[in-house]
Amino acid sequence: MLDGLPLLAAFAGLIGLLIGSFLNVCIYRLPRDLSTAYPRRSFCPHCGKTVAWYDNIPVLSWLLLRGRCRACGAGISIRYALVELLTAATFVSAYWQHGASGEALRLALFSAVLIVLLFTDMETYILPDEFTLGGAAAGWVMATLWPPPPGLITLFLPMDRLPAGEGLAASVLGGLIPAGMIWSIGAAYERLRGREGLGFGDVKMMLTLGAFAGLEGTLLTVAVASVLGSLVGMVRVVTRGRTAMLDELPLGSFLAFAGLLLAHLGHSGRLY
Repeated sequence: MLDGLPLLAAFAGLIGLLIGSFLNVCIYRLPRDLSTAYPRRSFCPHCGKTVAWYDNIPVLSWLLLRGRCRACGAGISIRYALVELLTAATFVSAYWQHGASGEALRLALFSAVLIVLLFTDMETYILPDEFTLGGAAAGWVMATLWPPPPGLITLFLPMDRLPAGEGLAASVLGGLIPAGMIWSIGAAYERLRGREGLGFGDVKMMLTLGAFAGLEGTLLTVAVASVLGSLVGMVRVVTRGRTAMLDELPLGSFLAFAGLLLAHLGHSGRLY
């Protein structure tokens, strides 16, 4: 192992813990239309008491307080610690796969976006525009700076394009094509069943996936997420009865989870 590699990986994990703490702020506040900038300090969602800095140390404070607010004693969701640990793990994975590079930065950013969307959709069935449309825009910038290897998008683009331009086009079209497919399926379902099957947030999330993973990566993510969602749906029907078939499942959470799995466990020279 190269000298300094474990130290740099640990540093990436530390950065991930700190970023994860901020992602928790986004997960709680954005679906509730609260500012992520004010108040600057975190507060207990139960009593509103400002959290002291020593009670806001990622993971450690949650463990020391045994998952409870120091002021009112109300329980604090384990989600806070999970988000911080997951973000740290993905940042370490990004560095381990790509070293100190633009690809590592792209994967770390992609992971952070997916983590927020995973938990906001799971908890509130909301996919904030700040992380769907904002994530897509960030992915387009990354694709321009560090063009990904050619993929399925070359079926639609001539090979003599400039690398930066082709990378941007691949990211944009890689999201627009699946977004159109998802929107069409949702519209057909609503017309046939008379109720909404897919939210427009899921459509916008396709833009984010395409911006970072390209067309083939996005289609693979949709396929894996569909399988995961079907399995969860069948388990719910078995355990809760046929009425569970009417329950709404957070597609965005399945897409985010599938994206994280593929990006970090299915690495093959690019994000996917």
